[in-house]
Parts: sequence; C-alpha cells; structure tokens
Amino acid sequence: MLRALLSNCFLFAMLIGVANAQTPPTLRALIIDGQNNHGAWPKTTVMMKKYLEDTKRYTVDVARTQTTWQGDDLLAKYPLNDGVKREAAKKAIPDPNFKPDFSKYNVVISNFGFGAAPWPAETNAAFEKFVAGGGGLVIVHAANNSFGDWDEYNKMIGLGGWGNRTEKNGPYVYLNAKEEKITDNSPGNGGSHGSQHEFTVVVRDAEHPITKGIPKTWLHAKDELYDKLRGPAQNMKILATAYSSKAKGGTDRHEPMVMTIDYGKGRVFHTPMGHADYSMECVGYITLFVRGTDWAATGSVVDSKIPSDFPTAEKSSQRKFD
Repeated sequence: MLRALLSNCFLFAMLIGVANAQTPPTLRALIIDGQNNHGAWPKTTVMMKKYLEDTKRYTVDVARTQTTWQGDDLLAKYPLNDGVKREAAKKAIPDPNFKPDFSKYNVVISNFGFGAAPWPAETNAAFEKFVAGGGGLVIVHAANNSFGDWDEYNKMIGLGGWGNRTEKNGPYVYLNAKEEKITDNSPGNGGSHGSQHEFTVVVRDAEHPITKGIPKTWLHAKDELYDKLRGPAQNMKILATAYSSKAKGGTDRHEPMVMTIDYGKGRVFHTPMGHADYSMECVGYITLFVRGTDWAATGSVVDSKIPSDFPTAEKSSQRKFD
C-alpha cells in the first residue's frame, strides 16, 4: 500500500510539473520604438524584450515607427562624438501609420528618444485613454526626452528633459544635500548629464513593491546620470536617487533614478537609467526593469527574489548580453 501511495504521489507531482511547464505567459507587453538618437538602439529593445520573456510571464510585441530622419545629409558635417550638433541637425519624419492597438496589452514600454516625431492625433488619444483607463506604462532613459510639447505625456512621465522643456512644463525635482525633496520653479531648460560613469543608486522607499528588499545602496554600471529633469511631477513617488557629482559634470544634487506616477487609473514606472547596452546589462537595472514592468502591468511584483549576482555598494554587476 505504501508503495502504491508513493507511486501515486510521484505521478501527481509529475503531472503538476508538466502543467506548470506548459502554463502560457499571462501578461502582454508592447515595446514601442523607432526614433531614438542612441547608438545602442534597437539592441536595447531586443534586450528588454528578452528580459521580460525570460520570466515566462510575458509575451512581448514591438511596434516600430518608420526610422527616417530629415537632415541625414547634415549629420555628415559633424563628427560622431559631437552629439549636441548631431542631435540638433536631426529631425524625425512623422509616421502617419503608427497606430498600435494599445488596448491589447497590459503594459507598454517606450524606447523612443530625443527628437522623436509627434504621433498622429488619434494615436495620442488612444494612448492617453489606455494609460488613464488602467494600462501600465514603462519609461526608459531617453523616452523622457520625447514629446516635450505633449502635455498629457509630460503628466504621465512626471519629469522629463530636453525636447524644449522649460519652466513652462513644471519644476525641477530633486533631493538636496540634506536629502530633502526640493521642488524648484526657477527658470531654465530641462535635462542634462555629465560624463558617463558608474554611480551609486540609493533606495529612498524601501516599502514599495518595486524596491522592497533591494539593498539600500548599490553600484550601477556605467551610464548617463540624468539631472535637471523637470515636469508636472503630479502623483509621483521617488523610489531611488543617485548623487550627481560636480566632478563628473553634474549638479551636486540627488537626482531621481526610479519613479512611479499615477495617471488616472494607470501606473507608470520611470527610470532615466539605461543609456546603452552595457548600462542595461547591469543586474540592478535588469531587476528593477522587470519589477517595474510587473508593477505597471499588475500593481504588484511577481518575483521579489534578489538575484545572487545583484550589485553591492562597492561593486557593480553585469550579465553580458549575447
């Protein structure tokens, strides 16, 4: 009898294992891209797609605008390392056919960048309806450069840079030397960064599902540390910051690196990190990106385990992406 009982238990366990292995992904994500001034694009879209698919929770589609730019002939006049002049010369051509069906998805991830052309009016309206109605949104790095003249988009992302953003779009928001949150309405352009370097990320809200259990301080891989971001900052929480050192061309302030924003019934996860492929190889970035996408899609974090190779306060950690 004991042998028969053990045999039945083993069979039951095997059936459960097979059922779990065959459980299809339950969440649908859409990455939108196509006009990005960063050299690592579109590899970074491929990376984020795989990070989500590796969880076995997501199916991930990509909706891409046409990627043509006016002024390509002008770019040849400027050396590759003169990013300011090259960006000023570039102007994306609007894509009248960019009309994704956002309603099919739980969450949308934006990998657009500086200079992205405006979308069709009906696409803007559909996007606003999707997020306000409870859809999730993830804003990564230069996606906060895009669409500076789109008021509702600025409300969704909380803070942004470049894209003609000034005091008309909202205040600068940061933490001062006393680690007090400052809302600074002084005039000036939004968006800046110093030289790329590794920097320490400091968790400011250890109870939020996205950051719960994450070490208080950890060293992020080489990246651009965005500063002087400004915007409406309505219904926004700062979950983590990084110190922008003047020695690296920064502001001498603690700048927001992980944020959440409530927009209507929708949830927005926003990180200015992720400039290049090597930045997105950071285990800290990968962990926060997946957690943030989970939270934007569902309101909770499915897998709260901290990876064994998570960076420490003294040492960054990367997973080479092949």
